[in-house]
Amino acid sequence: MKLSKRGEYALRALIDFGIAYELGRPLLKIGELVEKERLPVKFLEQILTQLRGAGYIETKRGKAGGYFLAKPPKQISLGQVIRLIDGPLAPISCVSVTAYERCSCPDEAHCGLRMLMLDVRNAIARILDRYVLGDVVDITLRKMRRDNVPIPFIVEKLLGPSTPRSGEPGFVDDFPLGGFLAELEESKSDKGTRPPARPKARGKAPGKK
Repeated sequence: MKLSKRGEYALRALIDFGIAYELGRPLLKIGELVEKERLPVKFLEQILTQLRGAGYIETKRGKAGGYFLAKPPKQISLGQVIRLIDGPLAPISCVSVTAYERCSCPDEAHCGLRMLMLDVRNAIARILDRYVLGDVVDITLRKMRRDNVPIPFIVEKLLGPSTPRSGEPGFVDDFPLGGFLAELEESKSDKGTRPPARPKARGKAPGKK
């Protein structure tokens, strides 16, 4: 599997829609996406049309119109979006689940190449079909806040006080570097270290001392 430019742009646009959705400003104009992602407007329009046809985004017409997610980010599978744009995840057709085609190998059942590519296909699918757009959006926002990077689409005022800067109390300088899965594990670790909520004090029953 190789992610095409169309697939890359589609996912980048969906992540932007997801960020805006999570921050309470779901409607985005195409000019905002073009400016932030530096994408060719005509190509982006074609991609958004394809995403709209598949039910991932909707449009609102008029002066105050734009594009918005047709469903919550937690309901959008990354694997399904990539299959829509770029086709099967499998590196060769004889190991594809959604678009299987027999290859020219005379003994498919004992083909070592097919067995290897099946493992490759399964490894890719396990990640892309397990995680949803909402997961990527959550990790993206987490890392931007942690690194004190301005949140896009003029939504800073919705976020309240800014995150601590380097050298200030509450800022951690030595976060591990890594990809999406590393950030996800770090996020889970942070949640696991939160102190448990204190139990509420029970008042004395009326008439008892």
